Amino acid sequence: MADTDTEFGLRDLLGLRDRAAWLFLVVLEVTIVLYMVRNFENAPFPAVVAAIGLLTSAGALVLVIPVDPLPVPATVFVAASGPIATVLTTLEIETGWAEPVWTAFASSYVLAVLVLRGRVGAAWLGVAGIALVVAMVGLVAGLRVGVIAGSVVPVATVAGVSVCAAIMRPTQRSLRLLREEATLRAAAEATMAAENGERARQLARLDKVARPILERIADGVELTASEREQCRLLEAELRDGLRAPQLVTDELSSAARGARSRGVEVVLLDDGGFAGVPRWVRQRVIDAATRELDAANTGSVTVRVLPMGRRILATVLANAPDADRRTEIDAAGEVSVTT
Repeated sequence: MADTDTEFGLRDLLGLRDRAAWLFLVVLEVTIVLYMVRNFENAPFPAVVAAIGLLTSAGALVLVIPVDPLPVPATVFVAASGPIATVLTTLEIETGWAEPVWTAFASSYVLAVLVLRGRVGAAWLGVAGIALVVAMVGLVAGLRVGVIAGSVVPVATVAGVSVCAAIMRPTQRSLRLLREEATLRAAAEATMAAENGERARQLARLDKVARPILERIADGVELTASEREQCRLLEAELRDGLRAPQLVTDELSSAARGARSRGVEVVLLDDGGFAGVPRWVRQRVIDAATRELDAANTGSVTVRVLPMGRRILATVLANAPDADRRTEIDAAGEVSVTT
């Protein structure tokens, strides 16, 4: 059974991340080895070495993989490691053996961690497999009931962790909801900060370019022809900032102002295609538009950023009495020109 609250696992709740997780891994591996070395007295050396390698690998796997709940292939390996290791260390057990099956103790810690990774059902299947192996060995070797019972006692470790996991689940859900609320709040604050920053930038720009001429108008001074032309250009530049904010840069605004002063009709449109586009691709669009505006002396120049999802990112259409030229820039930054 997988933990339903996968977005905030028990590892997060217990702090088993980063350095703490590595420290926990070292402690787990040392514990496994300390239990397993006792098997060298009663089991073949190669079998014990194989069992130690199996359990230590399972202990590392159950902690290192970052996905919660643990992926199915890793879960199967970890759950099966305990019963297989138990079989390896009890192959040549002697009749009347009075010591516990130490592999069951070592395996219980690995299966307990499996519970923390959201695989409670798989952990208990591993426990059942170990208990079955111990019971069969007990029947074949004629072990005393006390030895068999003592070897199955480690299931209490898995049981305790399972109970703790069940008790902590409401807290886990509460913390997950709190984290979601904090994320939404942070996103809202970031959006508000971005809006305030953009508003401040626009106000600063408006104050810089429009204040002098607005003050002259407020003073009731009759404007000269040059000043009226300046107002016309300023009005068009402010309109660009509203219709195509992502295209408004110092170089493009200067080129557009120069083209308008030469009698060229300039239209800038932004339909949002710059979202998620690398900065260098956006700069390539601005460079292409700036070149067309600097070269235009008559006619019109229309620069448009297309909506998101289009193959073509932006177009620059230059209409002149003698020829028309269309420049297209795709999302990969490739520029093509047709006349």
